[in-house]
Amino acid sequence: MNDEEKYYEQYLDMFLTPGWKAFIEDIEEVHNSYNIDHVKDDKELYRIQGERSILKRMLGFQNGIEAAYASLTDGQAE
Repeated sequence: MNDEEKYYEQYLDMFLTPGWKAFIEDIEEVHNSYNIDHVKDDKELYRIQGERSILKRMLGFQNGIEAAYASLTDGQAE
């Protein structure tokens, strides 16, 4: 196993922990809690858009790592 595989496997191990699952549930809750019906102005709307963008990236992090690892290991199998 090389360093790159170890890097991804550490993340894959982390994704199995109760702490990661709780973290993702909390992030999903925050992401889904935004209500734009009561936005006061453009500045607040842009702030909310930025926050939601960051939260969405965090929610997709696991999928990105898993896809990169699959790509790495598929390339080695050939």
